Amino acid sequence: MSAQGVKRASPGAEEEKNPFGDVELSDEDAKKLQTIQKDLARTDLYLERRAQEKMLPVYEKRREIVKAIPKFWPVALMNNTMFSIHTQHNADQVALSYLEDLWLVRDPVETRCFTVEFYFKENPYFSNRILKKEYKYVPPPAAAEDKPDADGITEAMLEFSWERDVDPQACKIDWKDDSKNLTKLYPRVKDEEEDELPSEAGSLFNYFEIADDPFDIGVLIANEVFPDAIDYFLGQIPSEDIDSEEEESDDENEEEIDLEKPRLKKPRQT
Repeated sequence: MSAQGVKRASPGAEEEKNPFGDVELSDEDAKKLQTIQKDLARTDLYLERRAQEKMLPVYEKRREIVKAIPKFWPVALMNNTMFSIHTQHNADQVALSYLEDLWLVRDPVETRCFTVEFYFKENPYFSNRILKKEYKYVPPPAAAEDKPDADGITEAMLEFSWERDVDPQACKIDWKDDSKNLTKLYPRVKDEEEDELPSEAGSLFNYFEIADDPFDIGVLIANEVFPDAIDYFLGQIPSEDIDSEEEESDDENEEEIDLEKPRLKKPRQT
């Protein structure tokens, strides 16, 4: 067949025009969308606070029941993949095995802030009965003049920022002996770059003794393990490795895998 008479398209001639390229948003519509977004945020926050109120007596009932189950909380915590990464030292796991109760106390003003309380039995590591990690609410200056609406929601609550408005607190651990001082034996190692995660997380108990929580362990406990503790204890939580196929593909290209030092990932905040 002769190619004569066939007109060759010039480069780019068949490129289709973007059908959404002419979409414009007026200032009036933008303001309407912002108003709706704020209404949605206000409703979400109200429902979240109400759910916390309704769940509290249920959590209290669960608390009494699980106290009678040996090692309930250590097992529940260790069954969370992200948490278990931070207990890579056997001594951490042994110390954690003395945990007999775990409780979450929410800030009465800003309920997205909380204190995690670990209750321990007598153990050979430290004399503290309770180890606490408080995520203290530091309201912005504008919050002082805020007036709550009928549902108790203020403008400052809608502008809440975890990075800006939360100040994690450290907790002193009374170690019984230097040979049992896990944070001294396994210190957290941080590089010079302030924004970088620590190159070595060290002992789990650095979480209590150091104010900073770069791996968001508290958020992980509050948002995942605490509300679903029974499922975690029973091992009924689906695997978090949703990208397993992708990881397997990456592993094929790895010549060597260091099983002794898993990569630490920052959990999502919800």
